[in-house]
Amino acid sequence: MTQHTAVEPRRAAEDWWRQAVVYQVYPRSFADADGDGLGDIRGVTSRLPYLRDLGVDAVWLSPFYPSALADGGYDVDDYRDVDPRLGTLDDVDAMVAEAHRLGLKVVVDIVPNHSSDRHVWFQEALASPPGSPARDRYVFRDGRGPDGSEPPSDWMSHFGGRAWTRVPDGQWYLHLFTREQPDFNWDNPEVREDFLTTLRFWSDRGVDGFRVDVAHGLAKDLSHPLRDVGGVHPDALTGIPLDGSHPYFDREEVHEIFREWREVLDEYDPPRSAVAEAWVANSRRVLYARPDELGQAFNFELVRAPWSAPQVHVVIDDALSAAAAAGASATWVLSNHDVVRHVSRYALPPGTDLVRWLLSDGTEPEPDLEQGLRRARAATLLMLALPGSAYVYQGEELGLPEVADLPRESLQDPIWFRTEGADKGRDGCRVPIPWEKGGASFGFGPSGEPWLPQPAWYGDLSVEAQDGVADSTLELYRDALRLRRELQGDESLEWLHDGDVATTLHLRRSTGWESFTNFAPEPVPLPDGEVLLASGPLGDGELPGETTVWLRR
Repeated sequence: MTQHTAVEPRRAAEDWWRQAVVYQVYPRSFADADGDGLGDIRGVTSRLPYLRDLGVDAVWLSPFYPSALADGGYDVDDYRDVDPRLGTLDDVDAMVAEAHRLGLKVVVDIVPNHSSDRHVWFQEALASPPGSPARDRYVFRDGRGPDGSEPPSDWMSHFGGRAWTRVPDGQWYLHLFTREQPDFNWDNPEVREDFLTTLRFWSDRGVDGFRVDVAHGLAKDLSHPLRDVGGVHPDALTGIPLDGSHPYFDREEVHEIFREWREVLDEYDPPRSAVAEAWVANSRRVLYARPDELGQAFNFELVRAPWSAPQVHVVIDDALSAAAAAGASATWVLSNHDVVRHVSRYALPPGTDLVRWLLSDGTEPEPDLEQGLRRARAATLLMLALPGSAYVYQGEELGLPEVADLPRESLQDPIWFRTEGADKGRDGCRVPIPWEKGGASFGFGPSGEPWLPQPAWYGDLSVEAQDGVADSTLELYRDALRLRRELQGDESLEWLHDGDVATTLHLRRSTGWESFTNFAPEPVPLPDGEVLLASGPLGDGELPGETTVWLRR
């Protein structure tokens, strides 16, 4: 048996995030209050009682700032305002106040690696000459070659193609994402100070924490000449040296930035929380989660892990060890706005190329959605039994699979356009969620077509269809979150098995609460104890395949 001991917590008011269940809202796809087909802030506010009753601790809103939606709102025009299509600052204030009244914390996205090309600073940069202070807020460089017609380096965009765009006066600007998302120059003190102002702006309005987008990308080696990296696609976990020396990812200097942020976040009582989106290896991720930096970092390994007891066991052990080394708590994620929903991932054969699968409209191979949902429910109970923070993506409590067959003409993800149709992108997990069994948008809004088309089968998985149905996925989440809150205890975990793990994972928390998952398709003997909850029907003295049970002895 192995054991992970608890980290000594600070005051409870400061530490609400350490074992919180955080519900991610993608605002444009959550609830549409005004009927224009686009979700909005008042729509979020109207559904907060649903989230309270679901049993989550906090709501995290993906960007709602003014944006041309070149990248789903992650191209920000103004970090201290609200997209008028989504509402106003008054609407946000009302949403935060209502969330707090209902006992919910509020986390907002902050996008510091890049702005929109419509940001006032970038417009000023375009109107200013090379070498000007306005251009120094971004990464502008002269091109290579005798006439400067070649990009300054071979750096590639995440969304395909080169990471440089040339402007009319001949210089090039850096964008590690779309060309509408120019990268900030974090060596510039004005950029650093402006983001500290943004942190204070939202903290002063009552926001409890921040999710930091592309946290590993801010610091860059901008010495001349820029270093080439081989012209490869920037996969943050492949080919990047684990010593902080890569020219634009996971550099040592980024931690100086986040230590400045922590000073600002600690000005508040309680201190504001922060969690890094850092697509780096565990050995580096812990740095972002140190107490004098952001305090927590996302671990996406469960998203990557196949349906395999040995591999999931390694993921859990590594995550808990890394979090303990940082003095943080672990984070657990099965789905989010950037990945294929886990019901569909678990419904496909191991090793399925998800890009190719989406291009086939979800038919090659054909997913076994019954198996996918069974595994997803079991994985959810296992995840919720673990110490640390669980991040739940909107609609996963309904068991929603990926909408893989979105017609090409409806796609809006820049990945689709930048790859010239070689990758359908992430729209399939961003389809507006269903609240009602019928209607033009299944209760998403009072009128109008939603911004992405919803499939006909959505009504069968809606909140209305599952509410009060004992074996529904919605009621499973409600029961699990209620029990989790009652049983949680400290952050320790004890494995109740010895040696290699073949097909089952069995763990115990400090309160005596046990979780037992059978990854095999065949049943196994059910451990002794009082059954508290199961992800599926139980046999007589047996735990069926691909099922998790919670027990107490």
